[in-house]
Amino acid sequence: LAFCRGRVVRVPKGPLIRVVGTEVVIPCSVSDYDGPSEQNFDWEFSRDIDFVRIVSTWDSTFTSEEYQKRVGHGDIKLRRSSNDAVELVIRNIQPTDQGRYKCSTPSTDATVQGNYDAEVQVKVISDGLSVSGSKGRSSTSLRLSEGDSFKLRCSAITSSPEHTHLHVTWQIKSGLTWRDILSLTHEGKFHPGPAYEERYRNGDIRLDTGANDTYRLSVSQASSVDAGAYRCLVSEWVRGADSSWQKIQEKSVEIANVAIQRTDVVISTSNVSVTERDSLDLTCNITTDRSGIFQAEVMWYFSVSPDDTLSDAQLLLSMDHDSVVSDSTLISLSHVDRNSYRLLVRDVAVEDSGYYFCQAALWVPLHNGSWHKVVERTSAPVSVVVTALEPDYEVFLNASKTPKFSDDPTELNCRITNAQDTEANIRFTVSWWYRQHLPSDDVVTEELLATMDADWTLLLGDRSRERTQNGEIIFSKKAVNVFSLRIQWTSESDRGDYFCVISAWSRHRNNSWVKSKDVTSAPVSIFWATQDYTLTVEAVKLKPFFVAGHTFEMTCKVSSKNIKTPRYSVLITAEKPLTDQSNPNGTTRIISLNQDSVVRLEDWTDQTRVDGVVLEKVQENEFRYRMYQTQISDAGLYRCVVTAWSPGGGGMWREAVNGLSNPIQIDFQMSG
Repeated sequence: LAFCRGRVVRVPKGPLIRVVGTEVVIPCSVSDYDGPSEQNFDWEFSRDIDFVRIVSTWDSTFTSEEYQKRVGHGDIKLRRSSNDAVELVIRNIQPTDQGRYKCSTPSTDATVQGNYDAEVQVKVISDGLSVSGSKGRSSTSLRLSEGDSFKLRCSAITSSPEHTHLHVTWQIKSGLTWRDILSLTHEGKFHPGPAYEERYRNGDIRLDTGANDTYRLSVSQASSVDAGAYRCLVSEWVRGADSSWQKIQEKSVEIANVAIQRTDVVISTSNVSVTERDSLDLTCNITTDRSGIFQAEVMWYFSVSPDDTLSDAQLLLSMDHDSVVSDSTLISLSHVDRNSYRLLVRDVAVEDSGYYFCQAALWVPLHNGSWHKVVERTSAPVSVVVTALEPDYEVFLNASKTPKFSDDPTELNCRITNAQDTEANIRFTVSWWYRQHLPSDDVVTEELLATMDADWTLLLGDRSRERTQNGEIIFSKKAVNVFSLRIQWTSESDRGDYFCVISAWSRHRNNSWVKSKDVTSAPVSIFWATQDYTLTVEAVKLKPFFVAGHTFEMTCKVSSKNIKTPRYSVLITAEKPLTDQSNPNGTTRIISLNQDSVVRLEDWTDQTRVDGVVLEKVQENEFRYRMYQTQISDAGLYRCVVTAWSPGGGGMWREAVNGLSNPIQIDFQMSG
């Protein structure tokens, strides 16, 4: 039990069979020891009984004279793999190196327990492996077309006295490193390289054995990734004493350099611009050095984006390898020469703008009469811009009605003139815009009043929506070429610049309408000078002297300026002495007459004299007030309060300004 817990030194189970001239690596490790983690190792060799010192990790004088030269040249060395493990490396092993190798570890344990060395037998055999190209030829060069098939052969044989197995790997080098294509392992299993698994499953990559120990690599559907140098890498394996497989040597031979001529598909023109209703002419060219019999299959695609995949694109037209073309009315596909295919699109429209690309596949005949697709390629997209046929026309805006005052009507007519190329496939709509008058250093903002879409549906802007719905603003089409904007009652906030935009719409083949042109009119300014309203009222007493019981009579004459067709409403007020307790505020509203000449008693409360006051309109600007049977209590200052009204929108009256006349005094004491 104590021995089981002690130090254990391990080397591989022998014998180790190695081939003369190869590099031999013998590992040695130690475990279950005391002391420092990094352990030292000594290696010795024996052909019969006595051991000769080879090399040590800790004693530079350990090496015997027999091995000093080989150790000094690095042909024999120790390579530490961890603190508790090293490898003895012997380059170019020879038959004289056959024998027993002992690995020892100096003790660092508190007590001596376990084993401190281990031995392994190494057997050196002759090199019986031979690897060569087909029939012993050196590397050849192959020049192939994309989609071709090719085969490469190498021969590998061994005459080893031991029972060894061969592991054959075909490799390719297209850069700096060799990559595995396909292997037949020493256990008789096929193993494809990481990049060749799918092609191996599809049968496009094969490895077959043949007579005379040949190994044949078959490649179908060659592409550009198959170009490069090919070699046959053969390793020899033997089963060790522990039943594990050990590689004892490896050889390789370069077989061929393969060049693949890529098949390219390009459209002869780059970016194209064509006018509406002209023809679009594109040619798809296939570049290949294939000289045998082949047929091309060509498909033309269209997409709105250059990044669309084939599944997203629209197939326009195709020609199969039997030269059968799919049907189309406006599009044709023709075979210009052996490798060129022409697409012709007649009567192009704006919606034909986009990206065009062609896909070509090459087919070759097989022995059974069928056709086999060997390569398929898609061109880069070509941008095609179809320029619309713009109708030629001008736009003229004029005002048939211009306001001079607020609430006057405004009418603007937007007229299409000198129209050319405006046949049935062209339709006109209008947009109305307003721009407020601002000081020169302020930013001018434009507001949309209304616009029409292609089917003449009117879309209202925020500024005009409510007034249009109320009938205050009217948009109409007076004639085929005349659009009208009418403001029934123009307000001061409507003052500014107005302009119209006439849009031309073109009808596409799918009967949709697409805007092709906008023409903007010169602005028309709607403006009138606004001056302050003025109102003057003059009161005149018709009888200078009278006594109580007589009739009081006064007139009010009104004059105004800057008011359109004014009408006046009149209110008669009286300012009584402060001693009059009937009206503590001092002012009494007696009688009024509105702008429509309707009379109303206001604060006149004397029931005995209901008809004692009269207010009447003498002329448009003159009003007369009478008060019958005057009494002492009627004493005071009398005035005319006049309001000027102007016509507003919708038949309503709008208050313009107020005026107050001079006072007329009734004083019975003075007049007595």
